Amino acid sequence: MTVPVSAPGGRWRGGATAFAAVLLCAAAGAASAGLHGADLRRGPVPALAREHARVTAEVTVRSDPRPVVPRVRGSRAAPPTIVLNAEVTRVTAPDGTATRVRTPVLLMARTGGQGPSGGAWLRLLPSTVLQVTGRLSPPRGTGDPFAAVLYADTGPPRDVRGPSALHRTAGDLRAGLREATDGLPPDARSLLPGLVVGDTSRIPEDLRRAFEATDLTHLLAVSGSNLTIVLILLIGPAGRASSAERGGLAPRLGVSLRTTALLGGVLTLAFVVVCRPEPSVLRAAACGLITLLAIGTGRRRSLLPALAGAVLLLVLYDPWLARSPGFLLSVLATGALLTIAPRWSAALQARGLPPRLAEAVAAAAAAQAVCAPVVAALAARVSLVAIPCNLLAELAVAPATVLGFAALAAAPLSMPLARLLAEGAAVPAGWVASVARTGASLPGAEAAWPGGWRGGLLLAVATGALLLVVRRLPYRRWLAAGCAVMLVVAVVRPVPLVRVVTGWPPPGWVFAMCGSFPVG
Repeated sequence: MTVPVSAPGGRWRGGATAFAAVLLCAAAGAASAGLHGADLRRGPVPALAREHARVTAEVTVRSDPRPVVPRVRGSRAAPPTIVLNAEVTRVTAPDGTATRVRTPVLLMARTGGQGPSGGAWLRLLPSTVLQVTGRLSPPRGTGDPFAAVLYADTGPPRDVRGPSALHRTAGDLRAGLREATDGLPPDARSLLPGLVVGDTSRIPEDLRRAFEATDLTHLLAVSGSNLTIVLILLIGPAGRASSAERGGLAPRLGVSLRTTALLGGVLTLAFVVVCRPEPSVLRAAACGLITLLAIGTGRRRSLLPALAGAVLLLVLYDPWLARSPGFLLSVLATGALLTIAPRWSAALQARGLPPRLAEAVAAAAAAQAVCAPVVAALAARVSLVAIPCNLLAELAVAPATVLGFAALAAAPLSMPLARLLAEGAAVPAGWVASVARTGASLPGAEAAWPGGWRGGLLLAVATGALLLVVRRLPYRRWLAAGCAVMLVVAVVRPVPLVRVVTGWPPPGWVFAMCGSFPVG
């Protein structure tokens, strides 16, 4: 009988290698964070911001302009403001001293809303160089990814140099999509550009709040799912990407496996160009490239290390992503889809649920289970309709995305064809908006929950305990049906039942409100 003696040594060496890799990644992250943090302290901009000095600066636009909802102070609303990330490349101090710098700032421009000045600011493209006169102020938080806030003087922006050809092309494509959607119903007109390329400039505040109440806001941002939907058309399901039964258009067109991977890479680069290479778009591209990795492997096991590698590279590229709630939610949701969802899907299929429905329910439930504590910590609420609303919305996301991308590609060639494709995409886009509005209108759509890290930790513990109880209990159809009915009652809150429990509203009640009016 032989006794293996190398196994303990092999395990020790494997553990030492993993520990060394963790130390190396931590050192690389610390170095990257230090270099990026030095940009916030280098040059005269931080000192001028502490003095609230008026300066003249050349700035390079680094993000899409985004309007800020004006705050109401007393009986008056603050003037509309447009915010964008920028980089100061040259600053002239009040004493006339000019200095070449590379300092990230937050540029805020007070405008007249959608008038000539506001429209000019909203049409700015990344890489545009502006000359801005205004006042510098320190950032409000110590963890902000910019060295100062530059409040620009009122008026239209003054261009020094236009955007690069890459960003101009992306801007033309996005403008073509907006033009193709101009004649659609209001909800579809505002939502379709957001579903396709993350352009949320048209989404009204009430629709945005509906998406927040139903936890559908991930559909309004560019995510890996956008690219994955398009890649599936090319490669088919990722699990069969390298098998003889692989799907998609590539095998039907006779495209080889390596050429398919190359085309997928080109498609990914085009996606980044159209949606602009900002950190959120790069994160989406990295998540989408996980699907491309399956072309060469066809194994689910290789996807989790790929996700970890993509997260590491993105954090090294931009350490501020580590503080981004959107980045955290994206990583958690993707990890849940790769690890938890397959097991839950198998369990649901074992209990008689059809495979397609089991996969959809497991994916929505897994993503909600890991993301809900983070949402609760940030927003102090829990959505009770998130899973059904996500299930219903997912039915329309794929056709809306595919037809929307087709309209975007057709706009430079034939605007009538682009409008026709946009009209086809309006139907699923309108369905998504209807799901959000209907779900948010239910009385029990949201439940208050303690905020902060304590609230998030409490919800995580409660979710874990609930899953443990569900796993231990024997499956009974009547018990599952009873839980589903209780959840529906909690969400719908029928008036007769609420009256019995709370005593409100009383029968025949009348609501009256008195207001004050200015005299003279």
